[in-house]
Amino acid sequence: MTTDDEAPVEAPALRRKVFGRRSGHKLRARQSQILDTGLDRLAVAVPPAGTGLDPRGLFPRAVSDVWFEIGFGGGEHLAAQAEARPDVGFIGAEPFVNGMASLLRHVEERALDNVRVLADDARLLLAALPEASLGRVFLLFPDPWPKSRHHKRRFVQTETLDLIARALRPGGEFRVASDIMGYIEWTLATIRPHPAFTWAAERPDDWRVRPDDWPPTRYEAKAIAAGRRPAYLRFVRL
Repeated sequence: MTTDDEAPVEAPALRRKVFGRRSGHKLRARQSQILDTGLDRLAVAVPPAGTGLDPRGLFPRAVSDVWFEIGFGGGEHLAAQAEARPDVGFIGAEPFVNGMASLLRHVEERALDNVRVLADDARLLLAALPEASLGRVFLLFPDPWPKSRHHKRRFVQTETLDLIARALRPGGEFRVASDIMGYIEWTLATIRPHPAFTWAAERPDDWRVRPDDWPPTRYEAKAIAAGRRPAYLRFVRL
């Protein structure tokens, strides 16, 4: 799914990276209808290289901030955040068709007008956003790609962090959750040396306990039921 310095990032330097399946079980007729109509209304078009994108202009009314979720899965977290914060515009990137259909169902049922979506590699949108244009970025329970030869497919990489750092405003947050300790260790080892971020944890409960403003997901519930304890990491943009 899912740069260097402060210069604009050029889209041609990025190669689309979407690993794994793009679809799962066959969508029911109603799901297909929601997907078709929802994407027509809410899809974000990544602009050509060098033209840039105004994220606040994607929404029908003024928003106080824009938050971005990478790989939103079934969309429970993004929809809950959007419902709780109607003043914030939310963009979600998810190439998995079934996940996109699930989020669009939430959007329709809750009558959310502050959600936009990208059915593609999140890095393409990050590269097109203006500097310091996002207040929060979420990466929740990403595919851990546990085999060593697949670690290069993990979304948390230095190059990706450069894109996120460029798009996040100072004081903004990058939130990462996982129930796979190997991925948590990888994330900490990759982000903590990065000069643009600082880990917000001061005590164990800061990463062991999900904050009140961090809605749960179905995958998280399954992980806990299976005996896996998630970690909730918050990194602040310096």
